[in-house]
Amino acid sequence: MIRFLHTADWQIGTQFGQFDAEEAAHLAEARFETVRRIASEAATRRVDAVLVAGDVFDQQTVSDTVIRRLFGALAGFTGAWIMLPGNHDAALVESVWTRAQRLNCIPANVHVVLTPGVVQFDALKCAFLCAPLTQRITYDDTTAFFDQTPTPPDYFRVALAHGSVSGILQEGIDSTNPIEPTRAETARLDYLALGDWHGHFQVNARTWYAGTHEQDRFRANDPGFMLDVTLDEPGALPSVRAVPVGKYRWLRWEEEIVVPSDVDALKARLQTLGATDVLKLDVRGTTDLASAEAVRLAVDETRARVRALRVEMSELQVQPTEDDLAALGAQSGYLGKVVARLRDLQADPQQAKLAAEALLLLAQFQREARPA
Repeated sequence: MIRFLHTADWQIGTQFGQFDAEEAAHLAEARFETVRRIASEAATRRVDAVLVAGDVFDQQTVSDTVIRRLFGALAGFTGAWIMLPGNHDAALVESVWTRAQRLNCIPANVHVVLTPGVVQFDALKCAFLCAPLTQRITYDDTTAFFDQTPTPPDYFRVALAHGSVSGILQEGIDSTNPIEPTRAETARLDYLALGDWHGHFQVNARTWYAGTHEQDRFRANDPGFMLDVTLDEPGALPSVRAVPVGKYRWLRWEEEIVVPSDVDALKARLQTLGATDVLKLDVRGTTDLASAEAVRLAVDETRARVRALRVEMSELQVQPTEDDLAALGAQSGYLGKVVARLRDLQADPQQAKLAAEALLLLAQFQREARPA
């Protein structure tokens, strides 16, 4: 029997430029934390190896410190690690991997496979067939050589590759770095560990994507897992269990405000979020100024509770009522003209966002200027 963990697409060094600096720093740090969690789980589960199927690093230009920190994060598991370069960290002549070698920071139990071939573990009676990417983009199937690669007859045949299984994956996947969907069958593999797709996904009984260990985008494709894989004997079907390891949950909400009760429902929903949530919120619809202020206040309170928040309210039309105008003191005079002009500007798609924000700011200034 052999048991291993399958993970991929760590993309250490991701910048998260869509968030502010503090939020981005926490999200980047979580990727190291989850690697340490994988190492701890590997030790606790007493697995024979951890397979990392490509894109360990997000780019070739990560700093030396990031490289050292990544390999330091593996210390919790002293068994075998097998790492494969992917399209983000391809095994170029000069790469993040050659820099790691010069830094002499790769532990002895970590096997970084930079050329296609077989890594054989006689103690485990397992041959790992590895197809690292040696360039970022290729239109040839790098796993084709698996079919003709011999291994000892009583050894497990476990393979690692990074790319897109042809005709299988959902929207948005790259068409480059193709992999034949029948590769496990034609190459007589017990298990094919894949990277590139960021959610864990079963291609067939012997072929799986592990997905990224820590979610990094607003897409509901089951990220944040590692796969715990057991093979009882060569030729037997693998037992695969998805194990959640990710720290943060990324959510994308699209909310439409039509009646005041929609605001109450959104406020209640936002109250359920906490420090492990990353939210992208799109609010649209039409509402009065008081309700729009309530939404903005709820968003500001939520921002203080969640790990990161992106909000888009440009499609929320703010239509002040007579009560709103009275509260603002804007039923006539100069202030009334300003409000009327801002309401008109909301009809212009290019000005709608700024006009809505201006109305909310005006309401805030007027409220704050009133005597206590």
